Amino acid sequence: MDGIVLLKEDHKTVEKLFKQFEKAGDGARAEKRKIADQVIEELTTHTWIEEKIFYPAAREADPDTKDDVLESVEEHHVVLWMLSELKDLDPADERFDAKMTVLMENVRHHVEEEEKEWFPDVRKAMGRNRLTELGEQMEAAKKTAPGEPLAVPSADQ
Repeated sequence: MDGIVLLKEDHKTVEKLFKQFEKAGDGARAEKRKIADQVIEELTTHTWIEEKIFYPAAREADPDTKDDVLESVEEHHVVLWMLSELKDLDPADERFDAKMTVLMENVRHHVEEEEKEWFPDVRKAMGRNRLTELGEQMEAAKKTAPGEPLAVPSADQ
């Protein structure tokens, strides 16, 4: 699978989870906890493969993406810390829904920038064969991604 297509599929998966969370309602604490746990897993894996494989390849193929990649890594930093806080937060805590809402806003902003502003340039710079190769590498790397958000490199920056 094409690496950019793989990342966009991840984005769609997370967006579906966000919509489920938004529809869950005030009393659905157990359901919200389950959804939040899935979001944590998906985003931790996603940020891992972007940082370990896709971002370095994007910078190599199109040096003009340097600032976009650096900004994305900073956005990951914020998201990963929020994920680590959500991981241990009781869904009955009054901050749980607010923290999820801010997380969703941050991730949606990040996705929009990647997909609209710089993925098209990276696609042109890399070409189909390189993107397919990256997609295979990222798919394989998902199996070894950490389960802990703070284990992703940008969490330390």
